[in-house]
Amino acid sequence: MPEHDHDDQEREFDLRWADGAEHKEPSARARMLAARWKANPPEPQPFRADPDHVGRRRSPWVSTAIVLGSIAAIILVLGYAQFRAPY
Repeated sequence: MPEHDHDDQEREFDLRWADGAEHKEPSARARMLAARWKANPPEPQPFRADPDHVGRRRSPWVSTAIVLGSIAAIILVLGYAQFRAPY
């Protein structure tokens, strides 16, 4: 058996052994946040933003009118430019 295959089998065994461990050590970030929050717990946050912080949404009809008006203006400008172009 080549040495490379042997290393892969050992690595696979080590991963299975590590995944099967009952106790897993938290990540460095999790330990840092736990220490920070122990001294200064965070304020509870709502799942969704407060209505005061959410911008007022436009009606879909207003958005449609803006898009169609922009297209009409572009068509008119292009038509005028073609009409004014010398032949």
